[in-house]
Amino acid sequence: MSLKIGLEAEDRVEKYLSKNGYKIIKRNFHSKFGEIDIIAKKGEVLSFFEVKYSKKYDPIYRITPSKMKKIIRTIDYFFMLNNHDEEYQICAALVTPLEIELLDNISF
Repeated sequence: MSLKIGLEAEDRVEKYLSKNGYKIIKRNFHSKFGEIDIIAKKGEVLSFFEVKYSKKYDPIYRITPSKMKKIIRTIDYFFMLNNHDEEYQICAALVTPLEIELLDNISF
């Protein structure tokens, strides 16, 4: 997948989240461990979104145990830098050409 397609998928998800009551906190948060595509808040819960796009198969298969480990380490780093101590969840935003599906509290 090209960088352009990935950024377009993230743009679609950001708009979708905003329309559905989320406040976007940060996009593309980087650490030496990895990246969080979108950090958003709805109510009192901070959500860390991994955006995955595919036009040929279910994008959930692109979130591997190795990727989850990187996400968790990056979230820990985010909390260390920002002194946050709040409820959070790891979410997937699965994007296809026709739809966006959100999965809350993903884990392996």
